[in-house]
Amino acid sequence: MSSPHVVTLGTAGGPRWWDRPGAAAARSGIGTAVVVGEAVYLVDAGQGTGRQLARAGLPLDRVRALFLTHLHSDHVADLVPLLLFGLFERRDPAAPPIAVHGPGPRGGLPPLSPHATGRPEPVAPANPTPGTVEMVDLLCAAHATDLNDRIFDSLTRGPADQVAVHDIALPPGTGFAPDTRVAPPMEPFEVHRDDDVVVTAILVEHPPTAPAFAFRFDTAGGSVTISGDTAPCDNVVRLARDTDLLLHEAIDLTAMGRRYADTAMRRATMAHHGRAHTTARQAGELATRAGARVLALHHLVPGDAPASAFSAGAAETFRGPVLVPDDLDVIAFATGRRTEVA
Repeated sequence: MSSPHVVTLGTAGGPRWWDRPGAAAARSGIGTAVVVGEAVYLVDAGQGTGRQLARAGLPLDRVRALFLTHLHSDHVADLVPLLLFGLFERRDPAAPPIAVHGPGPRGGLPPLSPHATGRPEPVAPANPTPGTVEMVDLLCAAHATDLNDRIFDSLTRGPADQVAVHDIALPPGTGFAPDTRVAPPMEPFEVHRDDDVVVTAILVEHPPTAPAFAFRFDTAGGSVTISGDTAPCDNVVRLARDTDLLLHEAIDLTAMGRRYADTAMRRATMAHHGRAHTTARQAGELATRAGARVLALHHLVPGDAPASAFSAGAAETFRGPVLVPDDLDVIAFATGRRTEVA
């Protein structure tokens, strides 16, 4: 049995499209497989996650749980293939449903950007910020024609037999407020436990998205902490204390500043990036404060920026090994050794 490890299924952050040339097309949307023995746990399901699972040789029958850090499209794009095509890929009728753990409802629209010149019309104004349970229900309802054809005509099992969806409940007294305190100081709390792993979570700073989480996986063979999308955040340091491997997001703000032609969009989007994401240098500082043994940078924004730009920034503030993995790289918890999927 191999030692616990992660497979970086997809390493790019932000909305993805397929026809962009060059290095950006080489990185799939964000998704990570945590592999402990025969069990597979997914963190996020960005564009291409299902395909990358297959390429990594990780069949869907081995997936026990999916953990969503937050509900931005680049983290949940492959939920629809999981719900629709997973009906045919999970072949063991005795396999329990995949547990899906993700944020609950925000509770209302986010504040309007100060760069706005008018008020836009919200999408789905009656329910503009559904949580994970409602989102999956809405996705299934949107595809009811397909699902019911297959359930009634082909006798496939429905999504309710394939996935068990849960909104992550915050511990009482956190002081969380979606507009003003998205990541108040708190202790990690347990969201999943089985014979192979204990998974804990903590709120992170990714405004206006709230709640947003980081996750830590503790096993007999080591630990990995996955930051999700966040600005530099003390809660990440708490969760990642003495972790063997920290996977942290990284953004190149200079490169991103050159991407927008629309002035109003550039100002608003760059303001968001600056308050909701972490540079490689800042990720190195967090890894040092947490006492992480190895730092790996993923959710790279932009996805076609050279890996050396990210690794050099982190190396300024973190003296341990710094990795910038490609898609389908394998990183063992205990050693941080980087290998290729066969």
